[in-house]
Amino acid sequence: MTISVQNPVFVNEESTAHEKTGELQLDSEIPMSKIPSDGDVFLAPEMNAFGRQFRDYEDTKSERQKSVEHFYETQHTNQTLDFVKKMRSEYGKLDKMVMNIWECCELLNEVVDESDPDLDEPQIQHLLQSAEAIRKDYPNEDWLHLTALIHDLGKVLTLPQFGGLPQWAVVGDTFPVGCAFDESNVHHKYFVENPDFNNPMYNTKAGIYSVGCGLENVSMSWGHDDYMYMVAKENGSTLPSAGLFIIRYHSFYPLHTAGAYTHLMNEEDKANLKWLHVFNKYDLYSKSKVHIDVEKVKPYYMSLIKKYFPENLRW
Repeated sequence: MTISVQNPVFVNEESTAHEKTGELQLDSEIPMSKIPSDGDVFLAPEMNAFGRQFRDYEDTKSERQKSVEHFYETQHTNQTLDFVKKMRSEYGKLDKMVMNIWECCELLNEVVDESDPDLDEPQIQHLLQSAEAIRKDYPNEDWLHLTALIHDLGKVLTLPQFGGLPQWAVVGDTFPVGCAFDESNVHHKYFVENPDFNNPMYNTKAGIYSVGCGLENVSMSWGHDDYMYMVAKENGSTLPSAGLFIIRYHSFYPLHTAGAYTHLMNEEDKANLKWLHVFNKYDLYSKSKVHIDVEKVKPYYMSLIKKYFPENLRW
């Protein structure tokens, strides 16, 4: 399957030459002057819903920021390789529930992400805001619209029917386990309490992995990214590999924002990362207090769900 983008918009990224890798084709040679000027293109705002900069983790005066920092202290302490193996084994059974994608979207009305310093709205609004912003700029890439809609569905792990996992085991930035914790991770200082931090098997740059092994072979901290990736893959979704890559690594900010852990990537990862850079702008900056009319857009997304997923999925 060949996927092409007419006008990909990158944030703080120099244009590069036309690239082809396997079945994925991405034309990234788009000068900034070529951004559409019709007023409809999504432009990243400077401030979040609280009137502060996006992903600002240093505002010590904010009560929400204090709770976010406490979240990362708990997450960094508990996300070990053994914990990740245990969670993947348990949730890989996909025996919690049988339901369709839209039913899961509606369940997300009950979830608020405690790790997010930018928004405290119900998650279904974030999904629709991201998807609709991408849909305006990339009307022909329907797989990307759907990827945006479902990328955070794994956050249902916090709900009782899915085991009621604590938020530190569901949300927040993700990172590899089984190798050294890169300093680009948010609140890196709290990793010193992680049992893996001083383990000589895990605290080198590559750890238990090899350079160029591919992210598919790397264990990531457990959360909604990895869970939704397993749900999509094991239920036979026909989304392209770039869509599955976005779902699994959209919270991997140390990679796609700071450029860390690239030594673990293979060529397919590098190609798919370009799509993640496209997606990330809409995931991060579309967060808003302005709500989407759910019933108005529902028929369109239902048609995409039918195209790329079976009617009912095991979760």
